[in-house]
Amino acid sequence: MVLGKSSDPNRLEQLKAFDESKAGVKGVVDAGITKVPPIFVRPKKDPSTALNHKISGHFSIPVVDLADNEGRSAEVIDQVRRAAESYGLFQVVNHGIPKRVMEEMMEATHGFHELPREAKAEYYGRELARNVKYFSGSSLYLLMFADWRDTLQCNISDEQFDPQEIPLVCRDIIMEYSKHAHKLGVILFALLSEALGLKPNHLKNMDCAEEHVILNHYYPPCPEPELAIGTIEHADPDFLTILLQDQIGGLQALYQNQWIDVPHVPGALVVNIGDLLQLMSNNKFISVNHRVLAKKEGPRISVACFFRPSLENSSRLYGPIKELTSEAKPPVYRETTMTDYIKCHYKQWEANEVSGLENLKL
Repeated sequence: MVLGKSSDPNRLEQLKAFDESKAGVKGVVDAGITKVPPIFVRPKKDPSTALNHKISGHFSIPVVDLADNEGRSAEVIDQVRRAAESYGLFQVVNHGIPKRVMEEMMEATHGFHELPREAKAEYYGRELARNVKYFSGSSLYLLMFADWRDTLQCNISDEQFDPQEIPLVCRDIIMEYSKHAHKLGVILFALLSEALGLKPNHLKNMDCAEEHVILNHYYPPCPEPELAIGTIEHADPDFLTILLQDQIGGLQALYQNQWIDVPHVPGALVVNIGDLLQLMSNNKFISVNHRVLAKKEGPRISVACFFRPSLENSSRLYGPIKELTSEAKPPVYRETTMTDYIKCHYKQWEANEVSGLENLKL
C-alpha cells in the first residue's frame, strides 16, 4: 500500500474536482470512460502488487456452521478459535439472518447507489459528526491513489440517531438488517469469549457489541482493473467486522504473505477480527489485512457491519484482558482509547504502512 499526501497541485485539483462533483466513482463510469483516470491509478511501486500471486494447493477459508450452536458448542468454539488464531477471518452459515433480509439489503444498497446524482448529493460528505453520509474513498486526500468504490455509511448505534436520516430507498431494510447483525454479533462475541477461555458474556460486558456502523459499498465495473484497486490493503480498527458480499468476488485476505481469495459462499457471511480484538486478546487472535480488487464485472455490492467502541465515550481505555496475561505471558500492548487508536492507526499506515498496533507495543 502506498500512502502519503500528494504534493502535486494538479493531482490535488483533480481530487477536489472529483470530490466536489458528489457523483462518486459511479459518476466517473457513467461518463463513459474507457481508461482509468490518473487519481485511481496505483503506482507500480505499491508493495501489495508484489504479492499478487496466490497460494497454491487446496487452501480454503474456514466455514463455521452455527446451526444448533448450543448442542455442539465445544466443536463450534474450537472452530472459531482455530480460525481467529490462524487466519483472522472465517465464514459463518446458519447464522440466523434470514435469506430475505440479506437479499433485500443487497437490493437496497444497489438501489441507493443507482439513484441519480442529485438524489445522492444531499448525503455526500466526510464530516465525522454525520451519522449518515455518502462518500467515495474514506482517505481520499491521504492516499496516493483513490479507491474504486462508493460508500453509504450509517452510524446506527449512536444514541441520537434518527432513522429518518437514512435515505428512503434503503431505510427500513437497513434498520432491520442492523437488528439481525447486532444479534449475530452478540453470538459471535460469546463464542470468541469462550475461545479465549473466558465466560461467554466477557466481551459483551466490555461493550464490544454495544455500537456498530453499517457501510453499504458499491464497486462499479472498472475498464482497467489491473491499474486500480477497489479497497486498499488494510486492517479494520474495530473489534469485529461482519461482511455480506455478492457473487462478483474480489475480496482477498493476506495469509502467509500471499493474497488468497475469500469466495462468495451462498448464504454465508464473512467475519474478520479487528485490531482492537487482537489487542484485547494479547495477540491470541489476529487482525487480518485484506483488500478488494477492482473488477471488469460489476457493480460489486457488499455490506459491512463494524463493531466498535462508542466515539462518544472517548475516555474508555482498551488493553490486553487481564485474565489473558501472566508473568509468562505479559501484556504485548499498552492501553488506548478508541479515539487515540483511530488517529494512531491512520498515522502508522501513512508513515510506515503497518498497523497502528505496532505503535502500542510495550
